[in-house]
Amino acid sequence: MRSLLFFALLSTTPLLAIPPGTKQAVVAIPETWKSSHASLFLYEKQGSQWIKISGPLKSRLGRTGSAWGKGIYHPPTGATRKREGDMKSPAGLFYIGGAWGYAQSIKKHPRLPYRKVTSRDLWVEDSSSANYNRHLILKHEPKTQWERAQQMKQGDYAHSLKLFIAHNPPPKPTPGAGSAVFFHIWRGGGSKPTAGCTTMPESTLKQLVAWIDPDKQPVYILLPKAEYQTYRKVWKLP
Repeated sequence: MRSLLFFALLSTTPLLAIPPGTKQAVVAIPETWKSSHASLFLYEKQGSQWIKISGPLKSRLGRTGSAWGKGIYHPPTGATRKREGDMKSPAGLFYIGGAWGYAQSIKKHPRLPYRKVTSRDLWVEDSSSANYNRHLILKHEPKTQWERAQQMKQGDYAHSLKLFIAHNPPPKPTPGAGSAVFFHIWRGGGSKPTAGCTTMPESTLKQLVAWIDPDKQPVYILLPKAEYQTYRKVWKLP
């Protein structure tokens, strides 16, 4: 099975522009760093031009807004950075990994890896663990409180389908820099913010999962409006 973290493994390399092989981009633009609402856009590169496929679409971010995350680019010197438990969504530019869900199968791009999550699938959010921000599969049903706390399947419909955002990914995640960041279904019809993920209506998420093509090296760009305009030309963003 192709690694669901294929793109995550590439995301620690600093670049001077959007990766040249990238042909798809998901863009989230909140009004400010403190906003938990963002306008979402899907773009595809045709030749040298970025073409808008969809948007603006509604999405929700972290309860306390966003902060620079660990992705393709290093955060600016002195910038506020995403930390575990800060209730902020990571800002910057990130590769997008595989899909995860409760269903046996989903409608997805044929090349997008998908794993049906079971009770034995863990995603480690314990920053003191050697497996921090990694996916683990237990050989047994969870026995300890720690194992149960890391379970991906919690009977939570909002997490019944999600797509990995490669923030602070393996092989060298920074302890405490934030973990388990995904696109997933929003709560309360969009009335509730997140703990750091990016959420959206189920229909929008399904559209995204069906569209994302790993061969096009898709990326996620999250920047407040002013920062997006600042970096747009330098990073060659859509």
